[in-house]
Order: sequence, then C-alpha cells, then structure tokens
Amino acid sequence: QVQLAESGGGLVRPGGSLRLSCVASAASGSISRIDDMRWYKERDLIASISSDGTTHYADSVKGRFSISRDNAKNAMFLEMSSLKPEDSAVYYCNADILAIKDNGEYVASKSWGQGTQVTISS
Repeated sequence: QVQLAESGGGLVRPGGSLRLSCVASAASGSISRIDDMRWYKERDLIASISSDGTTHYADSVKGRFSISRDNAKNAMFLEMSSLKPEDSAVYYCNADILAIKDNGEYVASKSWGQGTQVTISS
C-alpha cells in the first residue's frame, strides 16, 4: 500500500507565504517509480509536475505558486506566495505511483494524501 502525506498547511495573513510538502511512502513493499505528481485545491487541479520536471499551473496560481519535486526522497513541494483569502482550502497531493509488493508484483496506483488545510485570513 502506497501512502501520500501532506504537511505545511496553516493560517497565514494575506500576502504571506507557505510551503506545502507531500511525501510518498510504501507501508509494505517499495516504490519503484513516481510519474506525474499533482496538487489539488479541493477538487481543482492547480499544479502538476512530471518525472522530468515539466510543470503546469492553473491560471489562478500562475506566477504565485511553484511546484517542485525531489525524486530521491519521493517528495513534492508547493511554494505558495502572495496568498489571497480565496486560496483558502484543503490542499491534496496526488501521484501516479508504481510500487513493488513484497511478493515482487508491480502495482500501479493513483494515490491521494489526506489533505492539509490552508487558511488565508487577517
């Protein structure tokens, strides 16, 4: 079973910054490869990054948010700046993961984290 865990949310004043993290781990077996990784604001896709580092952003966050990843650590990040009250939401990470079970079987999954709350308020 592959798990994703987000962290870094919190309460920030308008104009402030936050850095969200998402780390993938395998409860059993191991992770063979992570392809595309994504950040969602609630159910809206806001940023994605491929395994080669190619990024895409929703217009609502372009120029303010930056997505990155550390393949060695199975991690993805979202640098959020110039935050606005309308950015307040639960943010989820999502990834296409190829894992190896203990029996050697490869399993592909599209895994989700539990979400982290971001609140922008003065």
